[in-house]
Amino acid sequence: MKIKEYRIQFIQMLTSLYGEGEAESFFYLILEEKQKLKRIDLALQPDLVFLEEEIVVWNSILEQLKLEIPVQYLLGKTSFYGLDFEVNSNVLIPRPETEELVDWIISNNLKIEQSKNLKILDIGTGSGCIAISLAKNLPNAQVFALDVSEKALATAKKNADLNEVNVTFLHQSILDTEDLGQEFDIIVSNPPYVRNLEKEEIKKNVLDYEPHLALFVEDNDALIFYRKIAELAQKNLTNSGQLYFEINQYLGKEMVELLEKMNFKNIELRKDIYDNDRMMLGYLL
Repeated sequence: MKIKEYRIQFIQMLTSLYGEGEAESFFYLILEEKQKLKRIDLALQPDLVFLEEEIVVWNSILEQLKLEIPVQYLLGKTSFYGLDFEVNSNVLIPRPETEELVDWIISNNLKIEQSKNLKILDIGTGSGCIAISLAKNLPNAQVFALDVSEKALATAKKNADLNEVNVTFLHQSILDTEDLGQEFDIIVSNPPYVRNLEKEEIKKNVLDYEPHLALFVEDNDALIFYRKIAELAQKNLTNSGQLYFEINQYLGKEMVELLEKMNFKNIELRKDIYDNDRMMLGYLL
């Protein structure tokens, strides 16, 4: 079968679930990964064909996409901040909003990092996307990454090797930690922040396949991780140290109040590309 003919069928099969645009993007992601072909190759060579064994592979992927298994898990990889990352069911799939958080940290510290060896800690690192992206773009910084999940840390370590950066990984429960044992210039975290009451807003592909340990908090204490991390930051940030968070879009006001009560200064709440309250920064002065 010609690839261009299979493409039409593939998109038609998935349009009702994902929409035509996303179904088409899946096709080209898989085409590049499995066939090493880009969109332009198909345009220039419209008579390219799939072998029978290749169609078997594609049909298998198609059936899994119909179950709404994330395409990133099916391919075992994704891109984040211009870097490649391995992903699997033990880690969240990195989001564009988190890229914005990383970019904010880099923009604020690029000049500082050139004259000072910054120490950075990423709490709840998951795939390592934040820590590794910071290590890659702030090469003089000393970067640490912490997670409660050994399986997540194993993936993060692979990603550090893949991207040729040096990150110190720590297996630790932040909720059980009383002191980090050293000082950091920057602490950043994208902790679990989705309340159970918000589950109905979560897409099936996230709810059914991404790790709940990294997603959800109890409704009656939605800020548990933020409060604990801010307490540790009070003890373990250097003077003028920076605390960055990715946050629940509905709890921006509560997060500002939390950091104000804990004596953080110059607090800034930022919106993401979708115009939702999504990230914040506070200084320990």
